[in-house]
Amino acid sequence: MRHVTHLPYATKEEEHVVVPMSDGIRLSARIWRPTSSDHDPVPAVLEYIPYRKRDLTAVRDSVHHPYLAGHGYACVRVDLRGTGESEGVLKDEYLEREQQDAEEVLAWLAEQPWCDGNTGMMGISWGAFAALQVAARQPPSLKAIVIASFTDDRHADDMHYMGGAMLSDNLAEAGTMFAYGTCPPDPAVVGDAWRDMWLERLEHTEPWVLQWLRHQRRDDYWRHASVGEDYAAVRCPVLASSGWADGYSNAVTRLLANLDVPRKGLIGPWSHKFPHLGEPGPAIGYLQEVVRWWDHWLKGADNGVMDGPMLRTWMQDSVPPSTSYEERPGRWVAEPTWPSPNVQPVTHPLVRHRIAPPGEPLAAGDGDGDGDVLTVQSPLSVGQFGGKWASYNAPPDLPYDQREEDGGSLVFETEPLTEPLEILGSPAVDLDLSVDRPLAMVAARLSDVRPDGAATRVTYGLLNLTRHDSTEHPEPLEPGRRYRATVHLNGVAQTFPAGHRVRLSLSTSYWPLAWPPPHPARLGVREHTSTLTLPVRPAHAPDGTPADPFGEPEGTEPIAVTSLTPPEERWEVKRDLVDYRAALDIVKDRGTVRFEEIGLDVGRRAHERYTAVADDFTSVSGESTWTMTFRRADWDVRVVTHTRLTCDERDFHVDATLDGYEADRRVFSRTWNETVRRDLL
Repeated sequence: MRHVTHLPYATKEEEHVVVPMSDGIRLSARIWRPTSSDHDPVPAVLEYIPYRKRDLTAVRDSVHHPYLAGHGYACVRVDLRGTGESEGVLKDEYLEREQQDAEEVLAWLAEQPWCDGNTGMMGISWGAFAALQVAARQPPSLKAIVIASFTDDRHADDMHYMGGAMLSDNLAEAGTMFAYGTCPPDPAVVGDAWRDMWLERLEHTEPWVLQWLRHQRRDDYWRHASVGEDYAAVRCPVLASSGWADGYSNAVTRLLANLDVPRKGLIGPWSHKFPHLGEPGPAIGYLQEVVRWWDHWLKGADNGVMDGPMLRTWMQDSVPPSTSYEERPGRWVAEPTWPSPNVQPVTHPLVRHRIAPPGEPLAAGDGDGDGDVLTVQSPLSVGQFGGKWASYNAPPDLPYDQREEDGGSLVFETEPLTEPLEILGSPAVDLDLSVDRPLAMVAARLSDVRPDGAATRVTYGLLNLTRHDSTEHPEPLEPGRRYRATVHLNGVAQTFPAGHRVRLSLSTSYWPLAWPPPHPARLGVREHTSTLTLPVRPAHAPDGTPADPFGEPEGTEPIAVTSLTPPEERWEVKRDLVDYRAALDIVKDRGTVRFEEIGLDVGRRAHERYTAVADDFTSVSGESTWTMTFRRADWDVRVVTHTRLTCDERDFHVDATLDGYEADRRVFSRTWNETVRRDLL
């Protein structure tokens, strides 16, 4: 990344500005703005997240907020209530109070003498969720948003219940927020009130996984703040981006297809990262694009920002399987609208372990095509090389070679391709199926198979079959009955070269990425009447885009930090062939770093562990342990959280602990032992 030192506007920073809420709570804001805004007001841009502006996001914030301020904007980073130096308690994600707070912050910004009354919102992940959700509430000052890595469907297209199947990230993300939401404010900012504020957070927080388990169906809890419930509510322009390696690869195209406002989409090869920090690369000059967006929609500049295609995306070339990539080879392609006239659905029958060509004549004796039933009952080991639902590219967390996974799957495959095949969009598998249990799931994986046999997973989808008709009103399956169900795979842009094969793999488990049903189930798939539909984009389709439509990534110089202890990253799959116990251990230790300007040492360590024994589907367990430390000469605080999720045939069991320490003295401890009934899951 190029660090820019000369910008159009000189800027100043206010580290802690109090923003009062109507219920008496005071939020903490950090503001970067042009010095000239004292007499020449500018638009304000809000990033609104719970991740601690003073330390945990301080390095990232220092790269892009001063950059945008230097282009003539008041950039405002506000921590949600109950996080950082903001008062209150953070009790869950995307609550009504959270969104009311955001509206009040925007109204406060619009009234400041250094703001011209126009506001925007931007962010990645939670910040993008917040911006999109608040946009649907139509606050009067909000003129445009810029969002990355987000969703419009909180239930099925977030880390919770993909296709109605519960993701292990449901536990992992809850563990993250269990730790982040119970950290103390900094006494250097809030003074002696820090301890009371911290104890309030500790005393009034419960593991969020409990709330998420209480809502296994798509109900009003999930419909709230799911913008897909009413796209027409969004009335301001939207610049939306994501990455193909991210868990949020679907919402950009849904917004492009369903919003009726000025909108642009951008999808790169990235994991859960801002595009200017994108990994795998290539990263792009995203902040330059953001400045152009704000200049047009907040300042009225006639800069052609809406010219050109509606969607630019990275068409990924074939790569060998790996759990991490520095760069993904490929090229930028452009689509004038979405859905695109360049992309056509092509449906392939599934016939005798083959992905047959469209319209292939039935073989002699096949009659009306009501062919044989092919069956699979997968072991729990299928999924151990599936990677994370949302890649962060650290530790290496992408899916590995799928050949071992395919040994426990029902596999269909094309002949070697005679010419390259490119897809752009969401593949779909339509199954004519039966099962032998009232509860069952299916995982569908699409892979690029190289001539040497190595298989790189391109995309995948999950479906809890009890929810094949409705995620709101699931029904037990009738063993032996014939059903039709469609598995929608995550959107992707991918080239399959000539000589490679396209493989579809179906399994009845995908642990630990997804929680399995209480019993193994045998899935029957009827050939001929089951199909795979690919969104084919002809390689000769007009692109109308230069080879590199974006500039080099740039931002301002990051703040100074010093590494005190090194980070540690591990992703280990273990199998014991004595007791048949399998485990996945994930360590994400950021080490300890010193923030030089504020003299604060901060450490973060997370350990996730997922285990199972043989093919006992009720033996699975997940654990999330976090340790957060904050130290300076006169202050030493530590938060340790642990959450364990287990199950039997009927229930989920949550055992959790929360401990707070000053120096080596434990000053708070609480334990939870809760049971939640499984709801056809």
